[in-house]
Amino acid sequence: MIQESGRSMIEMLGVLAIMGVITVGAVGMISAAMRMQKRTAVNDEIIQIVSSVRQLLGEYDDYSNINGSTIFGAIGMSNKNPYGGTYELAVNPSNTQQFVVSITGLTQSDCEFFTTKAWEGSVGYTMSDGKTGGAVGDCSQQNGKNTVQITYGD
Repeated sequence: MIQESGRSMIEMLGVLAIMGVITVGAVGMISAAMRMQKRTAVNDEIIQIVSSVRQLLGEYDDYSNINGSTIFGAIGMSNKNPYGGTYELAVNPSNTQQFVVSITGLTQSDCEFFTTKAWEGSVGYTMSDGKTGGAVGDCSQQNGKNTVQITYGD
């Protein structure tokens, strides 16, 4: 009798099944890492926008002359965010000593994340002694249509 060596079809299917399970796990981890990277990028960019607005307009008593395109040009930053939406700046219509930073183009889960995130230095966060996030947003829209607004100032 001749003894053959090699792999059977069952062994090959077992190896392929194990590789499939590993691949599914890796894709999930990569997806989570990409989501966290986007959230971190938005956080860093909001901090940069707020500090730049305060630096550029800090000498004025109010933010009534705020102009998003001028501000973004002055700080050398695009108003595009990692979600395909934009950052928008506007004066708070009820208080000209405050300005509002909006993040548009968010998914529902990212909208909920940014709404509950502690935006240190925002009006809502400061007034609640750090008990609330300081942002508002309606996260019930379809993905890519949600907006979060964060108010800063006095």
